[in-house]
Amino acid sequence: MKMYCITLNDDHYDKIKKLGYIPVGLGKDITTKEFLTDNTGKNITTKNPHYGEYTFHYWIWKNKLNHLTNNWIGFCQYRKYWSIEKQKNNYTNLNEFGQNLIKEIPKKYDAYESILGEPLFINKFKLAKFLKKNLINIIKNPKILYNKSSRNIKFHFDLMHGNGNLDKAISLLDQIDRKDFNDFVNSEVSFNPHNMFICKSNETLNKYYESIFPWLERCEKKFGFELDGYGLKRIYGFLAERYMSFWFKKYTKFSTMPIIFKDISLLD
Repeated sequence: MKMYCITLNDDHYDKIKKLGYIPVGLGKDITTKEFLTDNTGKNITTKNPHYGEYTFHYWIWKNKLNHLTNNWIGFCQYRKYWSIEKQKNNYTNLNEFGQNLIKEIPKKYDAYESILGEPLFINKFKLAKFLKKNLINIIKNPKILYNKSSRNIKFHFDLMHGNGNLDKAISLLDQIDRKDFNDFVNSEVSFNPHNMFICKSNETLNKYYESIFPWLERCEKKFGFELDGYGLKRIYGFLAERYMSFWFKKYTKFSTMPIIFKDISLLD
């Protein structure tokens, strides 16, 4: 298994190495030469403020994928990791924390082609969060107040990343997936978050990249890069997050794995 751990912090290199993962440094603050970065070869590194970790996915696709052995390839982040099992997150020591992280894919996943994080259920969010974020949408669709099934992926995206933007993006998707993805976001009340996944084969990963990156490029022509606020500035990363959940469920036999939250900056 190869696990790429993405960070924006130059000080994380040694800690990521101690965890047994491949350190990936993104952004202008990375100066340690040993980091794997997204700014060599064919790259879209200048889009990082809008794409997030997907600038590294693009780099992997264009520069590395053909040279990797056909085995599990995974991605995590310096504050989010794949965990062997759910546990209380009270770690203060890096070694102790690392013992609860996967180093190899457990055999119980042998029958699967991909692994996603456990789902985030939108319909379990507190109603006050919705009222605070976008009262206008709720006035337009008051059944959201009493019908939790109405709080689907599309509703959540409109709330957090601009009303109607997901519909505009879906209209630019390839015909083969457009209707299915539209049905997915309008019916599902959960998605697998954080743009984290583990894929069993290079071929499957390549197919995913061949699907998502041309779509995001078409979306750039619709939304551009002059976007204000975190929810809009990183819209391409948020679109990828929803599409990732859909694509791996449609095209692969998938399972899920717990994700544990811990900023390794806080671990000794």
